[in-house]
Amino acid sequence: MAGTHPYETLTPDAVLDALASVGVFGDGRLLALSSYENRVYQVQLEDPVQGQGEVVVKFYRPERWSDAAILEEHAFAQELAAAEVPAVAPLRVEGATLHHHGGFAFSISPRRGGRRPELDDEAVLEWIGRYLARIHTVGAAQPFTVRPQLDLASFGTASRDWLLGHEAIPLDVEAAWRTACDAALSAVAHALGGPAGTYAPRFQLLRLHGDCHPGNILWTPDAGPHFVDLDDARTGPAVQDLWMLLSGERAQRQRQLGALLDGYEQVRDFDRAELGLIEPLRTLRLVHYSAWLARRWDDPAFPAAFPWFGSSDYWNGQLQMLEEQLEAMAEPPLVA
Repeated sequence: MAGTHPYETLTPDAVLDALASVGVFGDGRLLALSSYENRVYQVQLEDPVQGQGEVVVKFYRPERWSDAAILEEHAFAQELAAAEVPAVAPLRVEGATLHHHGGFAFSISPRRGGRRPELDDEAVLEWIGRYLARIHTVGAAQPFTVRPQLDLASFGTASRDWLLGHEAIPLDVEAAWRTACDAALSAVAHALGGPAGTYAPRFQLLRLHGDCHPGNILWTPDAGPHFVDLDDARTGPAVQDLWMLLSGERAQRQRQLGALLDGYEQVRDFDRAELGLIEPLRTLRLVHYSAWLARRWDDPAFPAAFPWFGSSDYWNGQLQMLEEQLEAMAEPPLVA
């Protein structure tokens, strides 16, 4: 039917049929896990697969990533697992990690339990810092060849242009938002330091988790962190995987950063010049997030989950945050 979003066809029966197509059989018990970009389900199995009595099945958003890009994500996760980094990698089932059924690409991963880490605990942050360094050691060993870079062009300029080109911003806010966004992206380009807003050569770029916020770290008291959801793995500077773990006032963020780097630098050197990229990267994420919501608005899950998006109040709030980011980028970087 015209106007039907592809995910509307992903019924429980369709999930079980997809699993059955690769010889994995659910017993009918499914739990939808929190995910908007993709659809993710926890499935109880009739018979264990590779020692797993329940698995997590991820159905990738159609037309977002190519198969080659998804397979690069899988290969990176498997490299991390081989290096004994606790990142959850997809299972190889019938000789493959990526499968197709009913118009969807999907993968099957072991289920891992845990809770969000306590980021006010310096010992927890130090532990996470050590593992982030190990992720980056693996990430620096070879480059991505298909997955893109986290940069001004894709996260900033393209996001701004899409929002303006699709009239996603109310007219009463659009001119002020455009002015603030242009100024913020200009400040980002200056901070990156390379020609046309690229990274200056002094910054080492490597394969990253890419979306390392607290919700993508499962913490267990005995085993420590498990890193999940490499769906946004990209090439970029190491600090991208650190800054989303910082929150609160400047003094609190500096303490958190100090604990993270105490752990990180036990394993791998960290270039302190990258601390000047924290606020520019935060600015890029801010602009990209609004464009992400707007691009996904045809997915019924988005209006239901983000009813406030698109209003003048929302965009006035974004305008204020961009102005705050301009001030933050003008301040000296955090120190640790």
